[in-house]
Amino acid sequence: MGNSESSSSSSSADPRFKSACRAFTQKELEDLKSLFVSLAAKSQSDNPHYITPPVFKEYIGAGGPLGDRMFDLVTQKRKDQKLTFQDLVIAKGTYEKGTKDDIEEFIYQLLDVYGDGVVGRSDVERVLATMLNSICSENCSESRSGSEQECVDIFLNAANFKKDDSNKAESSLSFEDFRRWCALLPSVRKFLGSLLMPPDSGSQVPKLVDGESIDPNLVLMREQYAWLIGGALSHELSEWKLLYHSAVHGQSFNTFLGKMSDDGPSVLVIKDREGYIYGGYASQPWEKHGDFYGDLKSFLFQLYPKASIFRPSGANHNMQWCAVNFSSESIPNGIGFGGRVNHFGLFISANFDKGHTFECTTFGSPCLSKTNYIYPEVIECWGIVPKGAQQERSEAIRGTVLERFKEDRHMLNLVGLANSSD
Repeated sequence: MGNSESSSSSSSADPRFKSACRAFTQKELEDLKSLFVSLAAKSQSDNPHYITPPVFKEYIGAGGPLGDRMFDLVTQKRKDQKLTFQDLVIAKGTYEKGTKDDIEEFIYQLLDVYGDGVVGRSDVERVLATMLNSICSENCSESRSGSEQECVDIFLNAANFKKDDSNKAESSLSFEDFRRWCALLPSVRKFLGSLLMPPDSGSQVPKLVDGESIDPNLVLMREQYAWLIGGALSHELSEWKLLYHSAVHGQSFNTFLGKMSDDGPSVLVIKDREGYIYGGYASQPWEKHGDFYGDLKSFLFQLYPKASIFRPSGANHNMQWCAVNFSSESIPNGIGFGGRVNHFGLFISANFDKGHTFECTTFGSPCLSKTNYIYPEVIECWGIVPKGAQQERSEAIRGTVLERFKEDRHMLNLVGLANSSD
């Protein structure tokens, strides 16, 4: 790495650059140099010593005000439109190798697209618009994506903007409120925290497959919703298949359970009479139990009029509920998440016509709707197959069949029939 440090006496004297270099291995520094040389070569042919804004924004996959702000921060706010190798190392040293507080502070500054030292509501709105435009496919239908401003608003509504005493017209987001906002929206934190990372070959949005002929306007799930929910999952996103929709299959508990034949994790989404949309991620299959079951991978979420994820708090292990044909009032028939019997975080009765949602210590979640008692208008459930799981499942089935064939052949050998002709 000596060549890069000696390329500029002023740069090598910068203590920030020297400190950042120490955070990387020699191999990592060499990779950073190769990256810089490649991007600089795309920027200009006569002076390959810096990266221009257009090339940098293409690399991070974020244009508009978010890309401009990232370029400004990485170049130490010099305003010379030139990103040097030292700039790249210093920025990545903070962004990738810094302490959690260092990284959070960098991302928080990233939201301040106007550069006035205040993260206002309009700043965050512009950043969200850029993010959502980036993650949604260009060929996504309007019914699947929804209006851009509506989707921006549901994410804004999860943030706690406050007005200070300076008589400013716009409310702002404090650093602590920003951290709480990121906890509710892990996909936002993941996106903003990976802009300078090597490009990920996987999609940030799962492929949504309806599976049957259904009017797209009836489907609740949107790309933005799937992106939000997917950001809280530990596995790579692949394909989500619509297994059940009340408008197609009827509001029937038995039909719902019959459609849950995939035996994998699923996403339950509900829209009620008040227009609120919410649901839960079930990490375990929906199957009959007389008590709570599941694991700490499950969570609740809100999608409209605001978006939030509520992960397990550790207060208890009352994750999933699925009771069928029980006659005791202490075991209510239906499906649900969290809380306690008859006071769930979310519950839909076996008739699929009513339910409730209460403040829930299991997930640290509030009432998910406008009122505690809910009346579903639409219920849909999406089966999730993590990347690679389908192939593993096929191989497992194939292995099972082969083993069964070997056992059968062994039995035939015992009775002398294995080599019999037809």
